[in-house]
Amino acid sequence: MNSEKSESKMNIYEAISRVMEDCGSVGKTSKNTQQGYKYRGIDAVMNALNPALRKNHVFVVPEVLDQSREERTTNKGGLLIYSITKVRYTFYAEDGSSVTATVIGEGMDSGDKSMNKAMSAAFKYALFQTFCIPTEEMIDSEVDSPEPTPKTSQRRSQPPQEKPQQAQTQNGQALRQEAPTASQRAADAYPDRNTMVEAILKISKPEALDGWLKRVGVDSVAKAPDPAVMALYHYYESKGAFAS
Repeated sequence: MNSEKSESKMNIYEAISRVMEDCGSVGKTSKNTQQGYKYRGIDAVMNALNPALRKNHVFVVPEVLDQSREERTTNKGGLLIYSITKVRYTFYAEDGSSVTATVIGEGMDSGDKSMNKAMSAAFKYALFQTFCIPTEEMIDSEVDSPEPTPKTSQRRSQPPQEKPQQAQTQNGQALRQEAPTASQRAADAYPDRNTMVEAILKISKPEALDGWLKRVGVDSVAKAPDPAVMALYHYYESKGAFAS
């Protein structure tokens, strides 16, 4: 009897497939009160997925692999805690089989909730990507996400090299002035990198930022190359997103 019962249990691959069949779509039901945009919160994802997980006897166990925490100062002089965590989620079926998903989560908070937010972000995207949860707006991040290197930013960060100018002569020989480099011009045109990263994290929609990170090929804004950070900052700046 026990042998027959064991053989009837679903493995993790069958169980995940059943969960995908039973799970409905998740819409943008939560709203950010500061920037005014709507997003898909972890509560909405768990509420949509939990019945399907219980029905098909699937549970998940998190394991924090790495985490970091930084204290930053906001433009108004306040304290901002920025946390990044790397979490491995293991999904188990009733027969004991399992699969894992490792994701990165980021979170910022002025109090003690930055790591909570980072863990929630990591779990949300682990669920979204493992179970391919449908959204109500299939054009979500594809339309919202800016290109990492727009042409306008390239023109600003990589201007044509100017010819060196003649300076005053000394001992009968002309001294030549070197034209500013692209890095020097970029430093004059943009804030420092930490300021740009902080502004991008504060203004970006989670889904849009996730799509941008995938295209750039990194798992956090802090790891993005300088040209990509400047390009994204310039995109938001051109849209008036940083206007007071």
